[in-house]
Amino acid sequence: MTNLNRALTVEDLTKIAVYSDPQFAPNGESYAFVSTTVNDEKEYQSQIFIQSTTTEPQQWTFGHDKNSHPRYSPDGKSIVFQSTRSGTPQIWLVPVNGGEARQITFFKHGAVNPEWSKDGNYIIFTAELNALDNVQDQKEQSKEERQHEKDQKAQEPIVIDRLKHKSDAKGFHDHKRAQLVLFNIEEKSFKQLTSNNTDHGYEDISPDGNLVLFSANLDDDADYQHTNDLFLLNISTKEVTKLTDGKGAYGNASFSPSGDKIACFGHEYAYSGATLSELFIFDAVTKERACLSESIDLQLGDVMIGDTRMGQSSAGPVWSKNEDKLYLIATDFGATGLYQADLNGNIDVLYKDNNHVFGFTYDDNTDTFILGISTPTNPCNYYLLKNSELTRLTNANAQLLDEVSLADPETITVTAEDGWEIQGWLLHPYGYEEKEKYPLILEIHGGPHAMYGQTFFHELQLLAAKGYVVLYTNPRGSHGYGQDFVDACRTDYGGSDYTDLMTAVDYALDNYDFIDKDRLGVTGGSYGGFMTNWIVGHTNRFKAAVTQRSISNWLSFYGVSDIGYFFTDWELGESRLNNPAKLWEFSPLKYVDNVETPLLIVHGEQDLRCPIEQGEQLFIALKHLKKEVEFVRFPGANHELSRSGNPAMRMERLNHICGWFERYL
Repeated sequence: MTNLNRALTVEDLTKIAVYSDPQFAPNGESYAFVSTTVNDEKEYQSQIFIQSTTTEPQQWTFGHDKNSHPRYSPDGKSIVFQSTRSGTPQIWLVPVNGGEARQITFFKHGAVNPEWSKDGNYIIFTAELNALDNVQDQKEQSKEERQHEKDQKAQEPIVIDRLKHKSDAKGFHDHKRAQLVLFNIEEKSFKQLTSNNTDHGYEDISPDGNLVLFSANLDDDADYQHTNDLFLLNISTKEVTKLTDGKGAYGNASFSPSGDKIACFGHEYAYSGATLSELFIFDAVTKERACLSESIDLQLGDVMIGDTRMGQSSAGPVWSKNEDKLYLIATDFGATGLYQADLNGNIDVLYKDNNHVFGFTYDDNTDTFILGISTPTNPCNYYLLKNSELTRLTNANAQLLDEVSLADPETITVTAEDGWEIQGWLLHPYGYEEKEKYPLILEIHGGPHAMYGQTFFHELQLLAAKGYVVLYTNPRGSHGYGQDFVDACRTDYGGSDYTDLMTAVDYALDNYDFIDKDRLGVTGGSYGGFMTNWIVGHTNRFKAAVTQRSISNWLSFYGVSDIGYFFTDWELGESRLNNPAKLWEFSPLKYVDNVETPLLIVHGEQDLRCPIEQGEQLFIALKHLKKEVEFVRFPGANHELSRSGNPAMRMERLNHICGWFERYL
């Protein structure tokens, strides 16, 4: 087989433009979006583009800054956005017909996620504030002042008095909380809307501009809970009304065009962290609730896993103009699509193919959608969907895609030991020739409640480019196949999920004679790292393994992870305090004596989700036993290393992974 194009490389990761956050202009004739790239300094930058539905995209922001979250004013004359151009994320305003952007916030700790009131008189945004901060006299710090404060903090002890005192995304928590702030356009004044000692998430504002819909946990015992309620805040009186009942997690909420109803996603943890989201409608006055999705076994929202998705995009629900329909993304059988729900609970597909709809925007005047779509061989593009016809609007990454050869995945269906069907995919190696034998690498996703599927995944394509057959599957515990399936791995880690994976490997060996059964590799991150550790402790059929940001010891994970104190109970059915012996049974560290597979351990030093001590314990145990093991630590990297980590470190990580498999396969 002759390849006309070159093989994909590690460095190509820095050449990919990633699109996100499409936003229709009020006239429905153009839209704004964000493009994130890696600049010459190997740092991320994000720029805002505007495109009419009949012309090429036009870049609106420039430089090495991060410009994002563009939102058109209701009259279409201005765009508000957030930018780091002053050194801290702040809110900026720019006229659509040309002119310089104007900075409107100078908050000490920044301001993010601006949204307009329906009449265009206000902008509401989120700011990190201390209890005594005054929004009227905020002063942005200089670069030198920020560095001085950082140096001071580095010399001070951290006092911890909360159970929830850290998170992988933010690090160790301080006394700042995410508060909602209103900016009056005409008066150029600020008004702090919330002040509770908790983080607040903006959801929407009522059409009459009187009520702000936000999400938070205002319970006194919030530190011990995982609920997220919806609240209505009266802007004039600051009176807060609780909309939900404190039993679940709700979000993605929005008012209907009349303001009479509120739609949202949510659930009440019936299956802990494996619970499918539902679509709810609330009466804005009576607070009565109806579930529109109770008759379908479908995961609402986008839970597709990839390593090139950056920036948020709407998954819905979005109201139709007449309030009789809601539009949303849903996840199903390795793909995501655009769906339509009516108020009687009927849900229909508006668009779905073998790809990944990662976001959309809707214009109610023309009944038109713009969809962001990724495929296994194309990172992203925008498409116009009107009257069921799909028209491509952008040609992102054209130069790179013309240069490289990418593998189209072959979908497989594997019958598990107990008869369940497991979906998976196989990538052929670059330069594939019949009658040749090729090594295979099994990739295992994290979560475990997530989904591999029909989206672009640089790491998978890279391994195929290096000459490997790449096998990736959705074993039980994955999303996309209904509630029973996603719940099936809980309390059974290393059980049927493990045999699902091994059955998939056996299927590949039985059905593809070009795979060399004596050259098998395995890798995965997070839960996929746990499963990699589990595999090498229970079989020696793999000749090389790479475990990434993994779990090796559930006993210590309970106390060191930002989620450990509840995750072990949710997923394993036991906590360290109740049944430590059972947690040890689930721990790969227990089985290190069995490991004969050369193992590379890859871990970020600032990972607070699966802390680096998990990798350290595994390395020391294996090294003490004189096993073939190597440990690669990434300074400053958290759990997101492979997805949104420092670009140079992401490439170095891939070099180590490829080097390990090259050495042993």
